[in-house]
Amino acid sequence: MFTGLVETIGEVLEYKQLDESHSGGNGVSITIGKCLSILDDVHLGDSISTNGVCLTVTEFDNEKTKFKVGVAPETLRKTNLGDLSSGSKVNLERAVTSDVRLGGHVVQGHVDTIASIVDRKSDGNAITFTFELRDKEFINYIVHKGFIAVDGTSLTVTNVDYDKCQFSIMMVAYTQSKVVLPLKELSETVNIEVDLTGKLIEKQIELNLAGQMKNDQSPLVQLISQLVNVKVEEILKKS
Repeated sequence: MFTGLVETIGEVLEYKQLDESHSGGNGVSITIGKCLSILDDVHLGDSISTNGVCLTVTEFDNEKTKFKVGVAPETLRKTNLGDLSSGSKVNLERAVTSDVRLGGHVVQGHVDTIASIVDRKSDGNAITFTFELRDKEFINYIVHKGFIAVDGTSLTVTNVDYDKCQFSIMMVAYTQSKVVLPLKELSETVNIEVDLTGKLIEKQIELNLAGQMKNDQSPLVQLISQLVNVKVEEILKKS
């Protein structure tokens, strides 16, 4: 679990399409450096959020100045990690510990989809970014003033256009210097993780309604029956 408060910006040192080493797992691997400040208490097998994606550390160098992670095919399909190359900048955050203040929001590091930057405008010392989702269904979980994780950064939604499947955030000056988003141009993509709360509520309602529809004595079925009877009586009176 993460907070969405990026600790440092790392740099991709090597991106391998097929890493046949033990730490590469015969798949895609990414080696990230320029992140010495966060590696002191990180161990093999620990999780590091990399541009919002929870990845497992599989290798360090001898001086522990860089680390390697493996990337699964499903992760490549859901995220933009496949667009990274040597020199790419990435947001990094270690998994939370029991003594960490939750200054952002609960971020799983399980990216839902990607979005394209469709607009960026300066507003005083802040920047407003507008994004359009690739997978449109996730707009249903984005609400005005709700939380959103953009490349692993906890941000507040300032506007939502449900017809265009677009949403906006405003980034203050302090945050601009701490994350990779201001380095990106229009049409570039970001990883999006919607707030888990909305998905949990939807699933609970869905399961509850499905359960009630199977029970003739449930409050929902009784209400529907009453409404149908009223409508039938109205039609019969008019005929």
